[in-house]
Amino acid sequence: MKRMFVSSLFAAAALVHGAASAQDKPAELKLGITTFTSGAASVFGVPAKAAAEMLIEDMNKAGGIGGVKIVPSFIDEGIGGDKLLSEYRRLVQEQGVRTMLASISSGNCNIIAPVAEDLKVLNVMWDCGTEKILEAKRYKYVVRTQANATTEMVATVLYLMKTRPDFKTVAVVNQDYAWGRDSWEIFINTLKVFKPDVRVVAEMFPKLGASDFSTEISRLQALKPDVVLNTGWGGDLDTFVRQGGQRGLFGGTTTFVMPLLESSLERLGAAVPAGIIAGARGDHYWAHPETANDPKHKDFVARFKAKTGANPIYPAYHMAQALFGLKVGYEAAIKANGGKWPAPEQVAEAMRTMKFKAYGREITMREDGQGLEAQLLGITKRDPKYPFAVIDKMVLVPAELVTTPVGQQSVTWVKSINPALAKVLSTDQFKTHDFK
Repeated sequence: MKRMFVSSLFAAAALVHGAASAQDKPAELKLGITTFTSGAASVFGVPAKAAAEMLIEDMNKAGGIGGVKIVPSFIDEGIGGDKLLSEYRRLVQEQGVRTMLASISSGNCNIIAPVAEDLKVLNVMWDCGTEKILEAKRYKYVVRTQANATTEMVATVLYLMKTRPDFKTVAVVNQDYAWGRDSWEIFINTLKVFKPDVRVVAEMFPKLGASDFSTEISRLQALKPDVVLNTGWGGDLDTFVRQGGQRGLFGGTTTFVMPLLESSLERLGAAVPAGIIAGARGDHYWAHPETANDPKHKDFVARFKAKTGANPIYPAYHMAQALFGLKVGYEAAIKANGGKWPAPEQVAEAMRTMKFKAYGREITMREDGQGLEAQLLGITKRDPKYPFAVIDKMVLVPAELVTTPVGQQSVTWVKSINPALAKVLSTDQFKTHDFK
């Protein structure tokens, strides 16, 4: 009887092993996605969700990822950090989700990254910009398929130096959380490399989600700084621009620098004046000077506009990058795994050594999980063909010139930048592209 019992155990184990082997390739790829679908930031997050829905449908029609259908579950980042983390854990622990795209907010990324590591979940940071996450710690399960704040701010400083090199004073109006604080720290430390005598006349950090900027606007009008940086986004940026316009803030001698303005141009319509330095947190723009006529990009823009009533903005492009990068990473991991379905850590490893393309220039992933993404910057202008401002005098800055090397800290690295770097934007390689 003992021998029969042992034999039965071996037989049962064999059946379990056989069943596990047969299920190596899942019936569906459960994908969790965090984005703002409520609150002021929903003007930023809802277009990203729309892009995800459209692109996942396209990918599933083409066979999904590795022949597996993608089934998304969305979490609203607007519910707050604690509830977001609770929903994140629920998807992983109760629904078996092992692949996540999270998040938009830098604060949320700071919360989620270590949790993803503990849960052994592949987490693609699809939009958050804080550079400190991947510089402070080397993660096994966390990667980012777009640029960080350092890339964006250094490129912005270079463009400012290219277009208005003669200024003496600067002020900042940034949101009071990780992204606003970090981006200002990188911007001003970089700026002082090129203009060591620049004088900071005001540092203002209104709370995230602020609805009244009258104090900040009054102070700017009194101080009249040569340059004002605002890295606000979503509803915060929209409100600042509208209220500033109503108060006559724009149109004087001050140059306003808004590295995230691309995402608000169409929503703000006539409220955006000409002459603002605008960025796109990457080389994202429906009128991209190199890819606007690319058939795949044109199709994406046309279908997105048909779905939402507006052109895609950079969070939609970042979502595309995350999904395309995820697909390339999974397929590389499947190949490296002998055709078998890979574990989350195998996909994360594959994603650190790949190159892929969405609707802009090619993106290169690094060993630390950071994506290298070119930056598009330009100046707003009014065009009678459009009821909103467009970006003109565009320059594309390669990521490798403006991204902190692996193993270094941005705050230290930017202080060591060679001031001669500013001259590179005057070369033929970085020609200015007019809006067309």
